[in-house]
Amino acid sequence: MSLIQYYGTGKRKTSVARVFLRPGKGDVTLYVNKKVRSFNEYFHQNSLKYKIKQPLLLTETENKFDLFMRVDGGGVGGQAEALRLGVSRALVEFNRELKQTLKQAGLLTRDARIKERKKYGLLGARKAPQYHKR
Repeated sequence: MSLIQYYGTGKRKTSVARVFLRPGKGDVTLYVNKKVRSFNEYFHQNSLKYKIKQPLLLTETENKFDLFMRVDGGGVGGQAEALRLGVSRALVEFNRELKQTLKQAGLLTRDARIKERKKYGLLGARKAPQYHKR
């Protein structure tokens, strides 16, 4: 017996999300940093829940799939956006015709902004010690 599932990877800042869509009725299994978490308790803000389910709502596939999501690193906001990208990519793997809809909504674009590294001689990435003339 083979299990049909669709896979998508999402990244945002330092968060990496792996998402599996399996035919089902809309159950969500969430692993955060290798621990099982309740989806509604971990993402307690409605805006974060909406962000993750946005691709499913847009393509009207919210109750067709069970979501198995694993996310590591970063903060809650970055994790939510990484999961959104992962869900979007998994949906495209399920049906190529959904790519147009998701692309127009900007859900297939990887946000490449990450924290800039600290440079030597400076206090942070760009902050310099106070300049004094004498």
